[in-house]
Amino acid sequence: MSRVLVLGGGFGGLYAALELEKRLGGDPSIEVTLVNRDNFFLFTPMLHEVAASDLDLTDIVSPVRKILRRVNFFEGQVERIDLPAKQVTVSHGHDAHEHELPYDYLVLGLGSTTNFYGLPGLEERALTMKSLSDAVHLRNRLIAQLEEADTECAAARRDALLTFVVAGGGFAGVETIAGINDFMRDALRYYPRAAQIGARMVLVHPGAVILPELGDKLGAYAQRKLAERGIEIHTHARVDRVTDDTVTLSTGLTLPASTVVWTAGTSPHPLVRGLPCAMDRGRIAVNEYLEVDGWPGVWALGDCASVPNRRTGGTHPPTAQHALRQGTVVAGNVAAAIRGGRKQPFDFGGLGQLAAIGHRTGVAKILGFTFSGFFAWWLWRTIYLSKLPRFEKKVRVAMNWTLDLFFRKDFVQYLTPSEADRASRRAPVRKSA
Repeated sequence: MSRVLVLGGGFGGLYAALELEKRLGGDPSIEVTLVNRDNFFLFTPMLHEVAASDLDLTDIVSPVRKILRRVNFFEGQVERIDLPAKQVTVSHGHDAHEHELPYDYLVLGLGSTTNFYGLPGLEERALTMKSLSDAVHLRNRLIAQLEEADTECAAARRDALLTFVVAGGGFAGVETIAGINDFMRDALRYYPRAAQIGARMVLVHPGAVILPELGDKLGAYAQRKLAERGIEIHTHARVDRVTDDTVTLSTGLTLPASTVVWTAGTSPHPLVRGLPCAMDRGRIAVNEYLEVDGWPGVWALGDCASVPNRRTGGTHPPTAQHALRQGTVVAGNVAAAIRGGRKQPFDFGGLGQLAAIGHRTGVAKILGFTFSGFFAWWLWRTIYLSKLPRFEKKVRVAMNWTLDLFFRKDFVQYLTPSEADRASRRAPVRKSA
């Protein structure tokens, strides 16, 4: 029995498992197992749409067991990876008990975590945008700030309550602030006291122009459009310090703000740092076949891997479109290692990049051509809708996007289990007569 273990259910890990299912799923002598912390695949490019109430939280997730039919799935947290012993320790269940999973072939797709760079007050107070719970938490925060700011007792803190700072002018930061700006402008009409001041949206970016991956022209266009919609953009600036009611920038400016969204830094998964293999700036160094040098039968991909780019001499960017194609290449190379065959190098130049910048406007650079405005926004939605797994989810998202053209955004809070429990404990008990 040959045992293949895939760690991580993001774009790289899931697409590796899908391709392994196609190539090896019918062979009873080969066991393929995908390990992931959640039992669903999260379509991260649409996270900001959940935060901005454009989509429901279930629209951008798909149960892994519905996607994979002939691959085993283990929902659990990877605790340890023992490369010499060819064994992975995974915890799961309410008591977090541990299982030892042996393997013959290992695919590492553990992704990345947020890097707060040790900035004072940031990790304790900042919101992030990497998971489904992050998007729901941000949506809840927006609504909670509106509710509190609309009360008389909040007059002294209203400026801080209604100021929202997003750090990072890349795709995640720009799409997040554009989405929540649309949401806030739509919701404010229902909060008369808060509307007197209005929401203040601030984007902080260390470079000269936002969205540097798209070039200066599209970046400047996006910057101009965001500014027209009332978003303040501070370039050549970084967040230096965060308190409960203030955000201080590297320029010396202190903003009254009790909400900061951090999208400005990531680090590879913490388990990666302890592995006895070559590293490149904190990521696992792999060759053109995505193999981990010195460890036969081990591959790495996605955010946790440093993948050489043979065209440029540098490395491939850690994007979803690269990760899913790396997953397909890795699966082919795993199959070649098991059955014999020719390995395939990873060589992908990228098709292009797109960003939604709010108010049915976008920017796009595809195959060297640039687009902006409504057409770019339509391209963003069309392309990402086509990439969304499962026909059922495509239909749900298309329907919600269509309804969004005719109805205003909803601003009902989604209470997490812990929040709902606290609310029920505070609620008075009504006694029957």
